[in-house]
Amino acid sequence: MNPKFLALSALLILSSGWALPVHADPRKPERKSLLDSDPEVVYTEEFTDKEIDLLAIEEGTIYATHKGGRKLGVLKLNSRARLVGFTDRAYKIEGEANHANVAGWVSPKALASKDKDFVENLKKVYERQLEVRELIANHEIAIGMSMDEVSAAMGKPTKTKIRRTAKGQSGSWEFIEFEDVDHYQTVRDPYTGRIYRQLTHTTREELNKLVVEFEDDVVTALEETENNDGGNVRIVVPPLVIGW
Repeated sequence: MNPKFLALSALLILSSGWALPVHADPRKPERKSLLDSDPEVVYTEEFTDKEIDLLAIEEGTIYATHKGGRKLGVLKLNSRARLVGFTDRAYKIEGEANHANVAGWVSPKALASKDKDFVENLKKVYERQLEVRELIANHEIAIGMSMDEVSAAMGKPTKTKIRRTAKGQSGSWEFIEFEDVDHYQTVRDPYTGRIYRQLTHTTREELNKLVVEFEDDVVTALEETENNDGGNVRIVVPPLVIGW
């Protein structure tokens, strides 16, 4: 067959939008975290893997957003609702409305917990999580952070040391930053007499080291070498255990 005809046919196929099926790339990024959806909202999955159940004590209106908006229904009195997220003024829940199960935002006044300190502790969690988010975004660590939060801020440690006793677990993580340093020697060319630098070898030298000490999964101390920031060590409230 004429080569020019084959080339023209291929061009027509491409221009008409025909293509071979493409398989999904296994390296495709995962769906964005809930944290990216609204910076004002703290989600329960950020600090616990347990469900937080609340009781509807009022027929509160369920809204589409934490700022109000479209009404989704009315919370059924004495029904249970699972807390999904919250701001300092509203709760996002999955619960039972008068017509169907819905997910939306309600006033905290419409819900209650068996824990008498629930509201106060949830406010502390909210303030803490916003502060921890800022630290993670800036790749910083503070005393009081959990080790999961340290991993989110710094990645995988270079070196770990763990000590387990009957009282619990303690240890340290080291994050070491290296730089490659080239070493040269001065050489004279035996034919031309010119002097030049010749690379002899390269060494990997420690540039900075951060040691994170922890007890029972909470950071208790920080030690850093070659810290030129001159700032004070930050401290956050340790992870809170909320009763429900």
